[in-house]
Amino acid sequence: MNMRLLAGLLFAVSVVGFSLGATLPLVSLRLHEAGAGTLEIGMISAIPAAGMMLSAFLVDACCRYFKRRTLYLLCFSLCTLSIGLLEPAFASLWWLAILRLALGLGMGIAIILGESWVNELCQEHNRGKIMALYATSFTGFQVLGPAMLAMLGAHSPWITGVVTACYGLALACIVVTVPNDRVLHAEDDKSFGLAGFFRVAPALCVAVLFFSFFDAVVLSLLPVYASSHGFAVGVAALMVTVVFAGDMLFQLPLGWLADRVERTGLHLACGVVAMAIGIGLPWLLNMTWLLWPLLVVLGAVAGGIYTLALVLIGQRFKGQDLVTANASVGLLWGVGSLVGPLISGAAMDVAPHGLPMALALMAGLFVCFARQSYRREQPSCTPSES
Repeated sequence: MNMRLLAGLLFAVSVVGFSLGATLPLVSLRLHEAGAGTLEIGMISAIPAAGMMLSAFLVDACCRYFKRRTLYLLCFSLCTLSIGLLEPAFASLWWLAILRLALGLGMGIAIILGESWVNELCQEHNRGKIMALYATSFTGFQVLGPAMLAMLGAHSPWITGVVTACYGLALACIVVTVPNDRVLHAEDDKSFGLAGFFRVAPALCVAVLFFSFFDAVVLSLLPVYASSHGFAVGVAALMVTVVFAGDMLFQLPLGWLADRVERTGLHLACGVVAMAIGIGLPWLLNMTWLLWPLLVVLGAVAGGIYTLALVLIGQRFKGQDLVTANASVGLLWGVGSLVGPLISGAAMDVAPHGLPMALALMAGLFVCFARQSYRREQPSCTPSES
């Protein structure tokens, strides 16, 4: 395994996670304090996800025209400019929207290629651990973003300054660690397109949809749900931290387990646990002694659904198909991030416990597809005829 390249890719995705975690709430808070309406804030907040969706359609063409190091440098340069120019952009919503779209586009291509390259570096016996380390790097640094915002405040220029400096370090790291070669196969070697990924791997598609749905809903609506049921605002916000702490802390143990047990079965088990906690959440609000540990478990299994999807993608696909599969993941992530808050917000308007109901239904949808995938992986056990 090329450990230097792996280290570079892990550091790069950590910076992407850090920038996303820091700037998403920063932009929302600054717009809110400036008197922007909720519709404007929601649209601006959704633009990075739209950029990530757009990146899924561009990654193949980018890979045909650019070598690996050059493409990564272009992506991270675009992200650096998008963050470095953020402060003056608050004077114009159009300028802000363009920068957020550019950030989503650069991050999207970087994540799609990073996931593909890390999977290519893995050997089958340690794929679970390495992909879990990749997911943990992203999530761990994503959590640092809101923490820095809480310490420095939304109007501190240090926030964009620190994130921009981190992107500068990432650019230097890419020059040192990423080889300037081509790793993709010809277009003829691709056996399915973006839409065809659902046909060949429906359970993995729904897994990505579920986690992006979960990620967006927990970040945006869990504090609202908890505060509307009697929790103080600070405690409600702490729930988000606890959920993502569970996600961050338990991906490596789940990755280690994925290298030792049947992976589709473990994938299905994570979905069942997530669905059960979603169903039980209205009752758990009245049992705080059980609520907090189960929020940790919820973050762990929800993150596990995504991490194991990446592991199974690397196990099943190679070469150009692997890049196409990860491009489909980027597209699905954008879709889930966009529709998650919309569906859950509408459900909360209809019923007081609409949020856990929406999460449980999405987890149940994943369980249905994962069960089919698990059954296909099992050897047929027909009784012998007498």
